[in-house]
Amino acid sequence: MPRLLFTKTGDAVWMSHLDLMRLFQRAFKRAGLPLTHTKGFNPRPSVSIALPLSVGVESLCELLDFDLEGEAVPCQEIKNRLNAALVPGVQVLDCYEGGNKLKHLAYLRCAVELEYDGGIPSDGLSTLTALFAAPALEVDKHSKNGITRQNIIPMIKHLAIRQVDAQTLVLEATICCQNPSLNPTQLVTAIQHHAPALAPSFAKCRRLDILDTKEAIFR
Repeated sequence: MPRLLFTKTGDAVWMSHLDLMRLFQRAFKRAGLPLTHTKGFNPRPSVSIALPLSVGVESLCELLDFDLEGEAVPCQEIKNRLNAALVPGVQVLDCYEGGNKLKHLAYLRCAVELEYDGGIPSDGLSTLTALFAAPALEVDKHSKNGITRQNIIPMIKHLAIRQVDAQTLVLEATICCQNPSLNPTQLVTAIQHHAPALAPSFAKCRRLDILDTKEAIFR
C-alpha cells in the first residue's frame, strides 16, 4: 500500500482530524486518483493517517496510507497531482511504496515553544529542567472513558530545554507515541498544573519526526 509523508502547518493546524481525512478524500477525487473502498455495509475510502493530530498542533511528519483503483500511478505523479488539489498548509513531501509497519512506530520527536509576554520568569529555565527531571509528574488525561491521572515521566525518552530569547523557551523532546502515547500538549499541561508561575502566555506544539523502536526515522 502506498504511503504519503505530508505537512500540516499555518492556518491548516486548526483543521480537525476528520476534516483532514475528508480533505484528502476530496483531493484524491479532484486529482483523478480513485481510491478503493472498504468492504461491508458502509464502504469507506481506503485512507488512514498513522497518528491523528490534535487541533492546533503543527506537524512536519504526518503519514497517510491509501490504496488506488485501476492501473498503478507513479509516486511522483501522485505527489504532484495531490499537491495541486490540496489547500495551503497541507503539502505532500513524498509518496512511496514499502513503508514500515505501523506496529514499529514508537516515538515522536517534538518541539514545544513557550512564550512569555512579560519575559521569562526568574530561574524559569532551571525550574522547568528540575520539573521534568522529577521521578513522577502526573497530569489529567481526557478520553472517551473519562479523566484519568497519568504519570508522564516514563513516556519522556529525552527532553532538553533551551532559551531562544528573553521571552521564549523551547522544550525539545522525544516522547512515546504508541502503547502508551503522550500528547506534546500534555507537557504544557504539566507546567500549568505543577509550576503555575511558569505557565506560558502562549504555547505552540510541533511534531518534527516520528521514530521506530530503535529511534531511527520511521517511514
